[in-house]
Amino acid sequence: LEFPWGPKPFAEVVAGPLLRNNRQTADGTSLEGHYVGVYFSAHWCPPCRSLTRVLVESYQTVKEAGQKFEIVFVSADRSEESFKQYFSEMPWLAVPYSDEGRRSRLNRLYGIQGIPTLILLDTEGHMISRQGRVEVLNDPECQLFPWHPRPVLELSESNAVQLHEGPCLVLFVDAEEEGELEPAKELIQPIAEKIMAKYKAKEEEMPLLFFVAGEDDMSDSLRDYTNLPEAAPLLTILDMSARAKYVRDVEEITPAEVEQFVNDFLAEKLKPEPI
Repeated sequence: LEFPWGPKPFAEVVAGPLLRNNRQTADGTSLEGHYVGVYFSAHWCPPCRSLTRVLVESYQTVKEAGQKFEIVFVSADRSEESFKQYFSEMPWLAVPYSDEGRRSRLNRLYGIQGIPTLILLDTEGHMISRQGRVEVLNDPECQLFPWHPRPVLELSESNAVQLHEGPCLVLFVDAEEEGELEPAKELIQPIAEKIMAKYKAKEEEMPLLFFVAGEDDMSDSLRDYTNLPEAAPLLTILDMSARAKYVRDVEEITPAEVEQFVNDFLAEKLKPEPI
């Protein structure tokens, strides 16, 4: 029925009636021209319920600011009763629980591996970020809406989950305060922006995320887990899913050194060490 089984645009997959918790319905076409969050969640999942409470406030903040923003709840609940109870807490739209086919197609479209997951889409249905959960939790005032990816992130407890999304360049530096990480961010920002622009033009996902890490418990835990030396600065690429690491052992880390390291990694010229 879905031959030739290629990926379809979001507007086509979501097409059909959508519910509101006041028992009214809307059509998928009502999302046209809106930023959209596709929210995969379930009542039985405690992190989902925690995120929902924050997301309700963020949703209302963005709407009150006059932005065209909508969220579509795609339930992973185990019964229609649980779905109804959970959805009663949400001020946005939902795919009907009975429409299992459409819920399944949305899960496949975005390769959902776990919940909660919040996929952010632009006004044309193109993906802004798979990390809506992290963005919302890190921006309670919604000042960065619609939460486009930032080229370089400061490693923190809330965004460390992204280390498991794919290969990540992490520059460890001798900094204890948040502001002290700025020089490190500025050092790797140009290459991160170049890579981001290149893959966005090809409508492909970033092959590498970029982080700077200072001296704190999160960085110490990451070093211990990946068995990295205590040196700072230390330039690394970590691929958690492949349990592989790449370490650039140089006296001085320069923009040119970072760019060469990244290009060698993308060209598969580097030899991995086991994590």
